[in-house]
Amino acid sequence: MLLVLLAFLGGAMTIISPCILPVLPFVFARANQSFTRSTLPMLAGMALTFAAIATLASVGGAWAVRVNTYGRVLALVLLAAFGAALLSKRFADWIARPFVALGNRLMQSTGTDEPANVLQSAVLGVATGLLWAPCAGPILGLILTGAALSGPNTQTSLLLFAYALGAMTSLALATLAGKRVFNAMKSSFGAGDWVRRGLGVLVLLAVVAIGLGWDTGVLTQLSAGNTNRIEQKLIDALRPASAQAESGVAMTSDSAMADSTAAMSRTVAMTGSMAMTGKQAANGLPVEGELPALDGAVAWLNSPALTPAGLRGKVVLIDFWTYSCINCLRTLPYLKTWYQRYKDHGLVIIGVHSPEFAFEKDQGNVRRAIKELGIEYPVALDNDYAIWQAFNNQYWPAHYFIDAQGRVRGHHFGEGNYEESEQLIRTLLADAGQKDLPVTAGEMRSGGVQVASDENNVGSPETYVGYERAENFASPGSFSHDAPKSYAAPDALKLNQWALEGRWTVADEKAMLNDVRGKIVFRFHARDLHLVLGPGADGKPVRFRVTIDGQEPAQDHGTDVDTRGEGTVTEQRLYQLIRQSGDVRARTFSIEFLDAGAQAYAFTFG
Repeated sequence: MLLVLLAFLGGAMTIISPCILPVLPFVFARANQSFTRSTLPMLAGMALTFAAIATLASVGGAWAVRVNTYGRVLALVLLAAFGAALLSKRFADWIARPFVALGNRLMQSTGTDEPANVLQSAVLGVATGLLWAPCAGPILGLILTGAALSGPNTQTSLLLFAYALGAMTSLALATLAGKRVFNAMKSSFGAGDWVRRGLGVLVLLAVVAIGLGWDTGVLTQLSAGNTNRIEQKLIDALRPASAQAESGVAMTSDSAMADSTAAMSRTVAMTGSMAMTGKQAANGLPVEGELPALDGAVAWLNSPALTPAGLRGKVVLIDFWTYSCINCLRTLPYLKTWYQRYKDHGLVIIGVHSPEFAFEKDQGNVRRAIKELGIEYPVALDNDYAIWQAFNNQYWPAHYFIDAQGRVRGHHFGEGNYEESEQLIRTLLADAGQKDLPVTAGEMRSGGVQVASDENNVGSPETYVGYERAENFASPGSFSHDAPKSYAAPDALKLNQWALEGRWTVADEKAMLNDVRGKIVFRFHARDLHLVLGPGADGKPVRFRVTIDGQEPAQDHGTDVDTRGEGTVTEQRLYQLIRQSGDVRARTFSIEFLDAGAQAYAFTFG
């Protein structure tokens, strides 16, 4: 019930979001009609259309977005004719001739004193709802993220309807107020025709604004600075106490992990089957639940499918990871060492690969990554987050320790705590009857991206390049969502600001370079700078050149560039571009791509 109330309040706040402004003329244009026969059916049509589009987006993904795109074009044509009809009844009569009778009746009835037609109003509401659908904030994002992870269900539909009902309520109140203003103007000034024509001008201006993308561009960015903060406070205030408690127990080893886990706890509300019982076993370790089913994996690598029943008698370590996650990569030396040291003594490690980016769902990409990383233990591809949900997990990386009876006996989130984790493995193996265990692994010596983070010098957070989660973007103007745009970088950046230069198409989770010689610049403070990159859609390698404070990196180069800062994007993965060899301080990083097609996803630091 709490989540339903939260969704309703989020929808109600849509009225104060700037990106709803182009829709309001369509609503107020009905202010002189009967509320029950005109305004209410129109608002209902809007709400139901919005909920339907959002539901399709949660179920069908990209194809639903394309359907909505075509629907928006059709809606703009209809509403442009509607605005022209408000300006001139003669024009309305002329433009109506090639349309179907329903469209003709819709335009002829608009802006007149004729009795409103419920069906006509509902059709107008459907058209307006297609334009309203993109205007949403963090609360709708929470609902859709949960739907994407858990699939469509009754709760998701209820939350989407509550969100739409909240917006419908606020718009209804605004319409009632608008009707009073409309009638006052008519009675005081006898200006009914001028009011109608004025509304027609507003409608046409709104159509232009929507056609130019201002509703999902400029106005959406304005919304992000206003209503999104309010909605986020509601999420933080009303989030169930259990979720708040869980988000506070993560032991993180750098700011990138802290930011990633905070984002997950803010935007994903999940329930799982691994209940924490709080029972104590003979060795004093808590019993946190039973090992859930593993049958949600879409595929298994390095092993046939494993089951809880088949794992009885074994000590199991579940590692939630994804191959472009820097924190996950830095735990791998320990996991691989434990596997080699204890696999003949009853230890089974299962890497549950739960992807963050779309390219990490590709089995070929994961197969290549585990080969390059030298992972020999079983890996379950959890593309649908089924195992993630069964554990009620929220973090990358996350480790769960299961005893020989199939009981979860401990967990650890993030990097670090390696000695305690190995000791827990040894305790569970000893309880299972294993004797003569090898000596502990001790401290690992790693290289490249797997070197532990320099904790004391990480002053930059994980930063996403796609518009869905981007922060601190400093290029003048806002993102042009999913459309090519020429960007420029300012002369100077503040700490943790970043910018694009050149012609890019920015999508929800990445930015794609349309032409050659595009740049990304970032003012950062950390020893290491990493960037998740991929080549173009055609798979052709993309050459790049890195500078730091305008100079070649020399001894400050990362493992994926040479001393001159030159490198090549050949596959979709995390690239280490900078590793400062001397004193760590704030620096300005720049990467220039010499070929078109580069795809950039996220910065991480260490």
